Amino acid sequence: MSTTSSRLPSRRLAHHEDGRAVATGQAATSSVLAHAPAVLGTLLLHAALAAGALVMFLPFLWMLTTALKPPAEVYLFPPRLLPSSPTLEHFARILQQGTFAGYFANSVVMALVQTMATVILGAMAGYAFARLEWPGRDGLFWLLVAKMMVPQIITLIPLFVLVKNLPLLGGNDLFGAGGSGLLDTYAGLLLPGLVNPLAIFLFRQFFLSLPGELQDAARVDGCSEIGIFWRIALPLCTPAAIAAAIFTFERGWNAFEWPLVVTRTEAMRTIQIGLAHFRQEADTQWALLMAGSALAAIPVIVVFVLLQRHFVRGIAMSGLKG
Repeated sequence: MSTTSSRLPSRRLAHHEDGRAVATGQAATSSVLAHAPAVLGTLLLHAALAAGALVMFLPFLWMLTTALKPPAEVYLFPPRLLPSSPTLEHFARILQQGTFAGYFANSVVMALVQTMATVILGAMAGYAFARLEWPGRDGLFWLLVAKMMVPQIITLIPLFVLVKNLPLLGGNDLFGAGGSGLLDTYAGLLLPGLVNPLAIFLFRQFFLSLPGELQDAARVDGCSEIGIFWRIALPLCTPAAIAAAIFTFERGWNAFEWPLVVTRTEAMRTIQIGLAHFRQEADTQWALLMAGSALAAIPVIVVFVLLQRHFVRGIAMSGLKG
Protein backbone atom coordinates (compact mmCIF):
# COMPACT_ATOMS: atom_id res chain seq x y z
CA MET A 1 0.00 0.00 0.00
CA SER A 2 2.77 2.35 0.94
CA THR A 3 4.68 1.37 -2.21
CA THR A 4 1.71 2.24 -4.43
CA SER A 5 1.21 5.58 -2.73
CA SER A 6 4.90 6.41 -3.13
CA ARG A 7 4.73 5.76 -6.87
CA LEU A 8 1.83 8.17 -7.45
CA PRO A 9 3.80 11.43 -6.85
CA SER A 10 6.62 10.22 -9.09
CA ARG A 11 4.14 9.39 -11.88
CA ARG A 12 2.47 12.76 -11.49
CA LEU A 13 5.88 14.47 -11.60
CA ALA A 14 6.88 12.58 -14.74
CA HIS A 15 3.54 13.40 -16.37
CA HIS A 16 4.01 17.05 -15.44
CA GLU A 17 7.53 17.12 -16.89
CA ASP A 18 6.29 15.45 -20.09
CA GLY A 19 3.61 18.12 -20.38
CA ARG A 20 6.16 20.90 -19.94
CA ALA A 21 8.41 19.30 -22.56
CA VAL A 22 5.51 19.05 -25.02
CA ALA A 23 4.56 22.69 -24.34
CA THR A 24 8.17 23.81 -24.81
CA GLY A 25 8.43 21.88 -28.08
CA GLN A 26 5.18 23.37 -29.34
CA ALA A 27 6.39 26.88 -28.44
CA ALA A 28 9.69 26.30 -30.24
CA THR A 29 7.87 24.98 -33.30
CA SER A 30 5.56 27.98 -33.30
CA SER A 31 8.53 30.34 -33.00
CA VAL A 32 10.29 28.64 -35.93
CA LEU A 33 7.14 28.77 -38.05
CA ALA A 34 6.61 32.42 -37.16
CA HIS A 35 10.14 33.37 -38.23
CA ALA A 36 10.19 31.11 -41.29
CA PRO A 37 8.88 33.75 -43.74
CA ALA A 38 11.50 36.27 -42.58
CA VAL A 39 14.30 33.71 -42.83
CA LEU A 40 13.10 32.58 -46.25
CA GLY A 41 12.90 36.20 -47.43
CA THR A 42 16.44 36.84 -46.21
CA LEU A 43 17.74 33.75 -48.01
CA LEU A 44 15.99 34.75 -51.23
CA LEU A 45 17.36 38.29 -50.95
CA HIS A 46 20.91 37.04 -50.46
CA ALA A 47 20.52 34.60 -53.35
CA ALA A 48 19.30 37.41 -55.63
CA LEU A 49 22.17 39.67 -54.55
CA ALA A 50 24.69 36.88 -55.12
CA ALA A 51 23.26 36.22 -58.59
CA GLY A 52 23.41 39.94 -59.41
CA ALA A 53 27.00 40.15 -58.18
CA LEU A 54 27.94 37.16 -60.33
CA VAL A 55 26.33 38.71 -63.42
CA MET A 56 28.24 41.95 -62.83
CA PHE A 57 31.52 40.13 -62.18
CA LEU A 58 31.41 37.99 -65.32
CA PRO A 59 32.38 40.81 -67.77
CA PHE A 60 35.32 41.71 -65.55
CA LEU A 61 36.38 38.05 -65.42
CA TRP A 62 36.06 37.78 -69.21
CA MET A 63 38.22 40.90 -69.61
CA LEU A 64 40.98 39.45 -67.44
CA THR A 65 40.95 36.00 -69.02
CA THR A 66 40.96 37.46 -72.55
CA ALA A 67 43.92 39.67 -71.66
CA LEU A 68 45.80 36.58 -70.42
CA LYS A 69 45.04 34.36 -73.44
CA PRO A 70 47.67 33.59 -76.07
CA PRO A 71 46.91 35.24 -79.44
CA ALA A 72 45.75 31.93 -80.95
CA GLU A 73 43.01 31.49 -78.30
CA VAL A 74 41.52 34.96 -78.45
CA TYR A 75 39.41 34.26 -81.55
CA LEU A 76 38.55 30.61 -80.88
CA PHE A 77 34.96 29.51 -81.44
CA PRO A 78 33.33 28.37 -79.32
CA PRO A 79 35.22 30.66 -76.96
CA ARG A 80 36.96 29.45 -73.83
CA LEU A 81 36.59 31.24 -70.55
CA LEU A 82 39.98 30.29 -69.11
CA PRO A 83 43.24 30.37 -71.09
CA SER A 84 45.10 27.08 -71.51
CA SER A 85 48.48 28.79 -70.98
CA PRO A 86 48.15 32.29 -69.46
CA THR A 87 50.56 34.91 -70.77
CA LEU A 88 51.41 38.53 -69.98
CA GLU A 89 52.37 39.24 -73.58
CA HIS A 90 49.53 41.67 -74.20
CA PHE A 91 50.24 43.65 -71.03
CA ALA A 92 53.90 43.93 -72.06
CA ARG A 93 52.94 45.20 -75.51
CA ILE A 94 50.65 47.81 -73.96
CA LEU A 95 53.31 49.08 -71.56
CA GLN A 96 55.95 49.19 -74.29
CA GLN A 97 53.91 51.71 -76.24
CA GLY A 98 55.11 55.18 -75.30
CA THR A 99 51.75 56.78 -75.99
CA PHE A 100 49.98 54.62 -73.39
CA ALA A 101 52.09 56.07 -70.57
CA GLY A 102 51.18 59.56 -71.78
CA TYR A 103 47.50 58.67 -71.90
CA PHE A 104 47.72 57.28 -68.38
CA ALA A 105 49.49 60.40 -67.06
CA ASN A 106 46.91 62.72 -68.63
CA SER A 107 44.08 60.75 -67.04
CA VAL A 108 45.82 60.90 -63.65
CA VAL A 109 46.22 64.69 -63.93
CA MET A 110 42.63 65.14 -65.06
CA ALA A 111 41.12 62.94 -62.36
CA LEU A 112 43.23 64.31 -59.47
CA VAL A 113 42.90 68.01 -60.35
CA GLN A 114 39.16 67.76 -60.89
CA THR A 115 38.74 65.77 -57.68
CA MET A 116 40.61 68.28 -55.53
CA ALA A 117 38.82 71.26 -57.09
CA THR A 118 35.43 69.59 -56.79
CA VAL A 119 35.90 68.76 -53.12
CA ILE A 120 37.06 72.28 -52.20
CA LEU A 121 34.56 74.21 -54.31
CA GLY A 122 31.75 71.75 -53.57
CA ALA A 123 32.29 72.07 -49.83
CA MET A 124 32.23 75.86 -50.02
CA ALA A 125 29.10 75.93 -52.16
CA GLY A 126 27.38 73.26 -50.06
CA TYR A 127 28.05 75.24 -46.88
CA ALA A 128 26.66 78.39 -48.47
CA PHE A 129 23.48 76.58 -49.53
CA ALA A 130 23.02 74.89 -46.15
CA ARG A 131 24.10 77.47 -43.55
CA LEU A 132 24.01 80.95 -45.05
CA GLU A 133 20.96 83.07 -45.75
CA TRP A 134 21.04 85.00 -49.02
CA PRO A 135 18.49 86.04 -51.66
CA GLY A 136 17.63 83.40 -54.23
CA ARG A 137 19.39 80.62 -52.36
CA ASP A 138 16.64 77.99 -52.58
CA GLY A 139 15.76 78.78 -56.18
CA LEU A 140 19.39 78.48 -57.26
CA PHE A 141 19.73 75.22 -55.37
CA TRP A 142 16.76 73.66 -57.14
CA LEU A 143 18.16 74.92 -60.42
CA LEU A 144 21.36 73.09 -59.52
CA VAL A 145 19.37 69.93 -58.79
CA ALA A 146 17.65 70.27 -62.16
CA LYS A 147 21.07 70.56 -63.82
CA MET A 148 21.94 67.14 -62.40
CA MET A 149 19.14 65.62 -64.51
CA VAL A 150 20.48 67.07 -67.79
CA PRO A 151 22.56 64.50 -69.73
CA GLN A 152 26.14 65.61 -70.33
CA ILE A 153 25.86 64.90 -74.04
CA ILE A 154 23.31 67.72 -74.38
CA THR A 155 25.78 70.32 -73.11
CA LEU A 156 28.72 68.93 -75.08
CA ILE A 157 28.40 71.10 -78.21
CA PRO A 158 27.60 74.40 -76.40
CA LEU A 159 30.53 73.79 -74.06
CA PHE A 160 32.83 73.07 -77.00
CA VAL A 161 31.80 76.32 -78.72
CA LEU A 162 32.32 78.25 -75.49
CA VAL A 163 35.82 76.83 -74.89
CA LYS A 164 36.84 77.38 -78.51
CA ASN A 165 35.60 80.98 -78.71
CA LEU A 166 36.95 82.38 -75.45
CA PRO A 167 38.26 85.91 -76.18
CA LEU A 168 41.99 86.61 -76.18
CA LEU A 169 42.93 82.96 -75.61
CA GLY A 170 44.51 80.52 -78.02
CA GLY A 171 44.94 83.09 -80.76
CA ASN A 172 41.39 84.44 -80.51
CA ASP A 173 40.68 88.13 -80.86
CA LEU A 174 38.49 90.22 -78.58
CA PHE A 175 35.38 88.67 -80.14
CA GLY A 176 36.59 85.08 -79.74
CA ALA A 177 37.39 84.48 -83.40
CA GLY A 178 40.53 83.57 -85.30
CA GLY A 179 42.03 80.94 -83.02
CA SER A 180 41.38 77.70 -81.17
CA GLY A 181 40.72 79.05 -77.68
CA LEU A 182 41.45 76.43 -75.04
CA LEU A 183 41.17 73.44 -77.37
CA ASP A 184 43.94 70.87 -76.98
CA THR A 185 45.14 72.37 -73.70
CA TYR A 186 45.07 71.18 -70.11
CA ALA A 187 42.91 74.18 -69.22
CA GLY A 188 40.29 73.19 -71.77
CA LEU A 189 40.46 69.58 -70.64
CA LEU A 190 40.11 70.36 -66.93
CA LEU A 191 37.98 73.48 -66.52
CA PRO A 192 34.51 72.03 -67.33
CA GLY A 193 34.92 69.36 -64.67
CA LEU A 194 36.14 71.50 -61.77
CA VAL A 195 32.61 71.88 -60.36
CA ASN A 196 30.28 68.92 -59.85
CA PRO A 197 26.61 69.57 -58.95
CA LEU A 198 26.39 66.17 -57.27
CA ALA A 199 29.25 67.07 -54.93
CA ILE A 200 27.55 70.34 -53.99
CA PHE A 201 24.35 68.41 -53.28
CA LEU A 202 26.17 65.89 -51.06
CA PHE A 203 27.95 68.60 -49.07
CA ARG A 204 24.77 70.64 -48.67
CA GLN A 205 22.87 67.63 -47.31
CA PHE A 206 25.72 66.80 -44.94
CA PHE A 207 25.99 70.33 -43.57
CA LEU A 208 22.24 70.37 -42.94
CA SER A 209 22.67 67.37 -40.64
CA LEU A 210 25.17 69.19 -38.39
CA PRO A 211 23.78 70.74 -35.18
CA GLY A 212 23.16 74.46 -35.55
CA GLU A 213 24.47 74.98 -32.01
CA LEU A 214 28.04 74.51 -33.26
CA GLN A 215 27.67 77.45 -35.61
CA ASP A 216 25.94 79.60 -32.98
CA ALA A 217 28.60 78.89 -30.36
CA ALA A 218 31.35 79.83 -32.80
CA ARG A 219 29.61 83.11 -33.61
CA VAL A 220 29.32 83.90 -29.89
CA ASP A 221 33.08 83.37 -29.61
CA GLY A 222 33.59 85.91 -32.38
CA CYS A 223 34.41 83.50 -35.21
CA SER A 224 33.65 84.71 -38.73
CA GLU A 225 31.70 82.67 -41.27
CA ILE A 226 34.92 81.76 -43.06
CA GLY A 227 36.43 80.66 -39.76
CA ILE A 228 33.35 78.59 -38.93
CA PHE A 229 33.61 76.87 -42.30
CA TRP A 230 37.36 76.14 -42.18
CA ARG A 231 37.70 75.34 -38.47
CA ILE A 232 34.40 73.60 -37.65
CA ALA A 233 32.35 72.55 -40.67
CA LEU A 234 35.10 71.40 -43.02
CA PRO A 235 36.89 69.05 -40.56
CA LEU A 236 33.55 67.37 -39.82
CA CYS A 237 32.62 66.69 -43.45
CA THR A 238 35.29 64.06 -44.17
CA PRO A 239 32.74 61.31 -45.05
CA ALA A 240 30.93 63.57 -47.52
CA ALA A 241 34.25 64.75 -48.95
CA ILE A 242 35.40 61.17 -49.55
CA ALA A 243 32.10 60.24 -51.21
CA ALA A 244 32.32 63.28 -53.48
CA ALA A 245 35.99 62.53 -54.22
CA ILE A 246 35.23 58.96 -55.30
CA PHE A 247 32.39 60.06 -57.57
CA THR A 248 34.51 62.80 -59.14
CA PHE A 249 37.62 60.66 -59.56
CA GLU A 250 35.62 57.95 -61.30
CA ARG A 251 33.94 60.50 -63.57
CA GLY A 252 37.22 62.18 -64.49
CA TRP A 253 39.08 58.92 -65.02
CA ASN A 254 36.39 57.40 -67.26
CA ALA A 255 35.61 60.61 -69.20
CA PHE A 256 35.43 59.95 -72.92
CA GLU A 257 33.21 62.40 -74.83
CA TRP A 258 34.78 65.64 -73.61
CA PRO A 259 38.43 64.57 -74.03
CA LEU A 260 37.51 63.21 -77.45
CA VAL A 261 36.20 66.56 -78.76
CA VAL A 262 38.57 68.93 -76.95
CA THR A 263 41.89 67.22 -77.71
CA ARG A 264 43.61 67.07 -81.10
CA THR A 265 47.09 65.67 -80.49
CA GLU A 266 48.32 62.41 -78.98
CA ALA A 267 50.12 64.31 -76.22
CA MET A 268 46.81 65.59 -74.75
CA ARG A 269 44.63 62.53 -75.02
CA THR A 270 43.51 60.44 -72.05
CA ILE A 271 43.55 56.71 -71.45
CA GLN A 272 39.94 56.17 -72.56
CA ILE A 273 40.72 57.74 -75.93
CA GLY A 274 43.82 55.58 -76.17
CA LEU A 275 41.80 52.42 -75.57
CA ALA A 276 39.44 53.39 -78.38
CA HIS A 277 42.37 53.21 -80.82
CA PHE A 278 42.44 49.43 -80.40
CA ARG A 279 38.94 49.22 -81.85
CA GLN A 280 38.95 50.16 -85.52
CA GLU A 281 36.28 49.84 -88.19
CA ALA A 282 38.01 46.97 -89.97
CA ASP A 283 39.51 45.16 -86.97
CA THR A 284 39.46 45.13 -83.19
CA GLN A 285 42.55 44.09 -81.25
CA TRP A 286 40.60 42.41 -78.48
CA ALA A 287 43.55 41.11 -76.47
CA LEU A 288 45.25 44.51 -76.34
CA LEU A 289 41.94 46.23 -75.66
CA MET A 290 41.21 43.94 -72.72
CA ALA A 291 44.73 44.27 -71.34
CA GLY A 292 44.54 48.06 -71.56
CA SER A 293 41.07 48.06 -69.98
CA ALA A 294 42.34 45.94 -67.09
CA LEU A 295 45.20 48.38 -66.48
CA ALA A 296 42.81 51.33 -66.75
CA ALA A 297 40.48 49.81 -64.14
CA ILE A 298 43.19 49.45 -61.48
CA PRO A 299 43.22 53.07 -60.16
CA VAL A 300 39.42 53.23 -59.76
CA ILE A 301 39.33 49.85 -58.01
CA VAL A 302 42.17 50.80 -55.66
CA VAL A 303 40.57 54.13 -54.75
CA PHE A 304 37.21 52.53 -54.04
CA VAL A 305 38.63 49.64 -52.00
CA LEU A 306 40.74 51.96 -49.83
CA LEU A 307 37.90 54.43 -49.22
CA GLN A 308 34.89 52.09 -49.31
CA ARG A 309 34.09 52.34 -45.60
CA HIS A 310 34.19 56.13 -45.64
CA PHE A 311 32.24 56.19 -48.92
CA VAL A 312 29.30 54.23 -47.48
CA ARG A 313 29.32 56.38 -44.35
CA GLY A 314 29.37 59.57 -46.42
CA ILE A 315 26.39 58.49 -48.50
CA ALA A 316 24.48 57.47 -45.36
CA MET A 317 25.19 60.76 -43.59
CA SER A 318 24.44 62.85 -46.70
CA GLY A 319 20.84 61.68 -46.85
CA LEU A 320 17.81 63.52 -48.14
CA LYS A 321 17.48 65.84 -45.16
CA GLY A 322 15.89 69.22 -45.77
